[in-house]
Amino acid sequence: MRYIIPSVLTSLLALPALAEAPRVVTDIPPVQSLAAIVLGDLGQPELLLEAGANAHNYQMRPSQVAALADAGLVVWIGPEMTPWLARALDSTTASASQLALLTAPGTHTQNFGAADEHDHGEEAEAGHDHDHESEQGHDHDQAAEAETEAGHDHDHAEEEEGHLHTGIDPHAWLDPANAAVWLAAIAAELSRIDPDNATAYAANAKTGTERIAALDASLKARLAPIADKPFVVFHDAYGYFAGHYDLTVAGAISAGDAASPGAAHLRELRAELGNSGTLCIFPEVRHDEKLAATMAADAGVKLGAPLDPEGASLPPGPETYGAILTGLADTLLDCLADS
Repeated sequence: MRYIIPSVLTSLLALPALAEAPRVVTDIPPVQSLAAIVLGDLGQPELLLEAGANAHNYQMRPSQVAALADAGLVVWIGPEMTPWLARALDSTTASASQLALLTAPGTHTQNFGAADEHDHGEEAEAGHDHDHESEQGHDHDQAAEAETEAGHDHDHAEEEEGHLHTGIDPHAWLDPANAAVWLAAIAAELSRIDPDNATAYAANAKTGTERIAALDASLKARLAPIADKPFVVFHDAYGYFAGHYDLTVAGAISAGDAASPGAAHLRELRAELGNSGTLCIFPEVRHDEKLAATMAADAGVKLGAPLDPEGASLPPGPETYGAILTGLADTLLDCLADS
């Protein structure tokens, strides 16, 4: 008796089985999203930072430490963004490959306060000086001089822990040109350690790059009408986004998202609000809106919705990166478009 195998089954049997992809571990939502784009159907990258947690100061759970030890590839921004992961990588016995995106070849980096620069020259020094000025206080707008001195000590403690934003700005994912560089870097590293799936990684990275480029073109057109409309943000994290889309950030309430704003800095910022023509003040996801609301009311400017530069309020996955950029654009436009 002769058995006939259906042609469809014959085709399936002829296809080579895809090898199992390495276990990929990431630090923050935008990195997890880019890694998910490259992995595609081959796997789901793990995200260490839990929803609502502070990216600069996080304590991993035992299960996450175990995941890190078993990883084939760790993709992260770098110690400038997640110093807790740097310490974990130094202390673990894991043999995972590591890809620090901030130092990937072709990545555009800049210092805080240097949104319009593509190097680390005079603007970088200006950003460094600005951060030291903001270290002069701790409490909010009702702070007295004594509280300012206490805040000075607190800010130095924050800086020692690596939480205060100085030097290189690690929020480089907010420049979509970097996302294209990073997709290629992730695909290349995965292909190096998993050559059997190299074709799939390259194809996924190419598709992801094309989609981000299309989104970027759309956002440039949408944001162009508000290019000259100044606004204030909660903390100094939007230099890459503002620089890429030619937006005008008039100032930041806090130098870092883990540092309390100094009373002296707040007084200076209030004095500048009227002179700069600021139209909106934006609070930020994971932070109390009261200070931003008070400053907006005092200055007579509009209070925008909270910005979410890290995707802290979004579910993780391949769509998260585009949603972060779109969400920032939508929030800015909602407040500034009619101002």
